[in-house]
Amino acid sequence: MTEFTLSIFDPNTLLPHRAGVAGLALALSEIDPNNALLQWQVTEDAVKLSWEGSDLEAVQWLLKQTYCSEQGYLKVPALKLDEQGRYIFTEGVMSTFLQHSKQRNREKQTVPLAFLVEDDKPEIRIDYRPVIDCYYTRDFKEAFNSKGAFKSEIPLKGHHLPGLVECFVNGAYIESPTGFLALLFLPLACTYYQLPGYRSSVVIPEVRNLKEWTTLRRKMSGRTYRSFRSSSAGESALHFLLQEKLVEDSQQFRIDYCEVYQLGKQQWDGNQSYLKQAVHRVQVSEQVLGLYEVASRLLPPRVKLKPDGNTWLAESKVLAWISDNLIAEKVWYRGFFEFRKATTIYPEDRRGLVVMTEHLSEDEQVLFDAVQGAFKKYRGQQIDQAKRQNRQPDWEQITNKVIYRLQRPSTQQDFATALVDFLSRSRSKAALSSGPQIFWWLHQDANWRKARDLSLLAVATYQGQSREEKAEIEQELTQETANVL
Repeated sequence: MTEFTLSIFDPNTLLPHRAGVAGLALALSEIDPNNALLQWQVTEDAVKLSWEGSDLEAVQWLLKQTYCSEQGYLKVPALKLDEQGRYIFTEGVMSTFLQHSKQRNREKQTVPLAFLVEDDKPEIRIDYRPVIDCYYTRDFKEAFNSKGAFKSEIPLKGHHLPGLVECFVNGAYIESPTGFLALLFLPLACTYYQLPGYRSSVVIPEVRNLKEWTTLRRKMSGRTYRSFRSSSAGESALHFLLQEKLVEDSQQFRIDYCEVYQLGKQQWDGNQSYLKQAVHRVQVSEQVLGLYEVASRLLPPRVKLKPDGNTWLAESKVLAWISDNLIAEKVWYRGFFEFRKATTIYPEDRRGLVVMTEHLSEDEQVLFDAVQGAFKKYRGQQIDQAKRQNRQPDWEQITNKVIYRLQRPSTQQDFATALVDFLSRSRSKAALSSGPQIFWWLHQDANWRKARDLSLLAVATYQGQSREEKAEIEQELTQETANVL
C-alpha cells in the first residue's frame, strides 16, 4: 500500500505547495468515496492519501475526477463554474501554468464570445481559442518509472510553474512525490487576472485551515469578466483579499496574506508571453482594504468604443497607482509627483481622485485645504488680471504655473520655501492659524515628499473651472459617494 501525507505546515514546502494541498482538499470534497480508487482523510492541516496497486493508475484516476476538457474549456467540477467562470478559469490557467504551447493544445480557429460589463454599454467581444487538451488531462508518465511507481525526483519545467525558477537556463525544477502531487492541484486554489499590456497575474492564497477554507471557497460567488480584468498586480492582490474578507463567516479563518505573480514578456525569451516579472507578498490591514474598496468603486474599468465599432475594457491607471501604493504600505497618494508627469489623468479618474481626498488624516487635510484655498485665491487674482487686460483666463496655463512652482524643488528646504511663499502670496481662510501645524507635519521624518505629492494633488483636484462644470462634478460626486456608502 502507498501512503502520503500532505501537510500545509510542512516546513519544507513553499506557499504554492500549501495552496496546492488546499486545492487537493477541495477536489476530494467533490468525489464520492464509495466508488473511489483510493482512500483519503482531510484534517484541518493535512490530506492523507492511500491506495493499493500502481501509483500511476491512482494519480491518473484522481486527476480524471478533477480535470477534464469539455466544450472547449478546462472543466473542474469542484469549482462549479458558470459560463463566464469557465472562460476566466481556463484563460487564467492558460496564461499562467499552461502558458507554453507544449502544455496545451488549442483549436486554430477562434470562436466569438460576448460579455456584458455595463448595463447601458455595448457587450465586450472576445475571440477565444477552445482548448482540446492540456497538461492536467494527460498521462503524467514522466513522473513514474516503468513499473508505475513514483520516481524519487520528478523534474518539472519552469514555464509550467511561473516563479519557482528564475529562467529556463537553470534547468528543471526538481520535486518530491508529495510536492508534485500538491502542485497538480494548485490551479484550483489560485485566482487569475488579466492585466493591461498582454500581462497576467496569478494570486496564491495562504491557507491555515483546510476544512474551513474548502467551506468558504464554496461560498464565494462566481466571477465575471469585469472581475477578471485588473489594472495591476497590486490591485489583483487587493481585489482577492477584499473578496475573501466579504465572504460570510470568514473572520476566524480568513486569508491574511497572499502572493501575486506578475507575468509578462522578458527580453531573454521571445517565445513566451507570460514569464515572471515580479512577485509581491501582500498582507494588509482593514484600513487598507477599506481604502481600496472605495477606490475600486470610484475608478472602475470602463467600456470604450473603438472607431471600427468594437469594444474594449479600459482599466484605470489611477487605480493601479493607488493599489501599488497600498500594497507597499505607503499612503495612497504617494508618488503623485512622478505619476502625474508620466500619466494622463482623464476627467473620470479626476472625479474619483476628488472623492479619495476625503480619506486623508487630520494633518494631511489641513495642508490639503490650505493649498487648495491658496490656489483658489491665486485663480481669483489671475481672473482679475485677465479682466483688466480684456482677455479670457487661460486655466491650463494658470494651473501648470502653480504645479511647476510646487514640483520644481528637490530638497526639503527648497520645497518648504516654495510652499510658504505660495501660501503667503495667496492667503486664504483655510491657511489661517494652520501654519504651525503644517510646519510641524512637514518636518516630520521624510514627510516633505508626501507634502509635495499632497500639494500637487490639491491643485490637480480643485473644482472651479466654471459654474457649470462645478455643478456637474458636484452632482456626479454626490451620486458616486452614495454608491460607495
